[in-house]
Amino acid sequence: MGRIVAWLQERVPVSAEQLAELTNEPVPNHLKKWWFCLGGTPAYLFVVQIVTGILLALYYQPSPETAYESIRYITNEATFGWFLRSLHKWAATLMIAAVILHQMRVYFTAAYRRPRELNWMIGMCLLMATLLTGFTGYSLVFEQLSYWGATVAANISDAVPLVGRFAKQMLLGGDEYNARTLSRFYILHAAVLPTTIVLLVVCHIAQVRMHGVTEFPDPQEPPDRPRYFNFFPDHMLSELIIGLILMIVLCALATVLPATMGPKADPLTTPEVIKPEWFFYVSFRWLKLFSLSFAVISSGFIVGAMFVWPWIDRFLRWITGIEDISVYIGIVATFLLIGLTVWEAAVSH
Repeated sequence: MGRIVAWLQERVPVSAEQLAELTNEPVPNHLKKWWFCLGGTPAYLFVVQIVTGILLALYYQPSPETAYESIRYITNEATFGWFLRSLHKWAATLMIAAVILHQMRVYFTAAYRRPRELNWMIGMCLLMATLLTGFTGYSLVFEQLSYWGATVAANISDAVPLVGRFAKQMLLGGDEYNARTLSRFYILHAAVLPTTIVLLVVCHIAQVRMHGVTEFPDPQEPPDRPRYFNFFPDHMLSELIIGLILMIVLCALATVLPATMGPKADPLTTPEVIKPEWFFYVSFRWLKLFSLSFAVISSGFIVGAMFVWPWIDRFLRWITGIEDISVYIGIVATFLLIGLTVWEAAVSH
């Protein structure tokens, strides 16, 4: 055993002390509250997505002729296929919710302010990539609703000034949904977007390591109490506990509310109600309230404003003199988002 250890140390010259120094970064006390450390939750769920996605890819066939039947085989015939598909679906749902909640936490605690503006932009890119991954995954089932949802999304992208036409053709592989579209969705969902997410997460963690975690001192804490605790093992154990709880929740949801299948896509029959996944309810309701051009341009303006919000926040605080002006705007925006989501959800499916 001693020779093996000596052999490894010669080829990997990293001592236990160096490894502890690298990983055992002091963590502010407020991260003991789980809602302050939501970043680990979508990371864990993303790993679940990768593992279940690889297993599902062994059976999935991305073409209009075979996609629906391959999903039917996974759901009804493959051993534990229904369970893996349900895990994949619920992990995607919870991952999107966790990324949204994490970004909201950063917003309402103003953790995007100098010098962390770039990390906020990376977080926004992660949010967009996560939403696109959810959209492409939803489209792979080739159900009636997913087919027409993808068609509507492509028509919406066509309304984007300057690049809309090009974006639609790149998404569909032509001017309308065709035999090449599903394979493009599959490549985006299984390769391009996951790789993008991994690279963005690496950049995100690197920024956190360089700038540290934003501190929020608790005035109720005794002044003699240490302000930090060790990442390893204290914070790591907390993350493991959260991971175990998430696994129990995922297994329960996958068992009690398994993924189902709707009617197969029919390009010749438009359903009476076209409804996307829940995370696009806001956009869909917004499109119904206004003309297509205004809805698309205003949505693009809102997303663009969120990317540069650290600088908008600085400008608003300068002209109003109100330090928490962004919090008040965020409260109004949150109620608006929830209201539009509930409104769209209330429409019969």
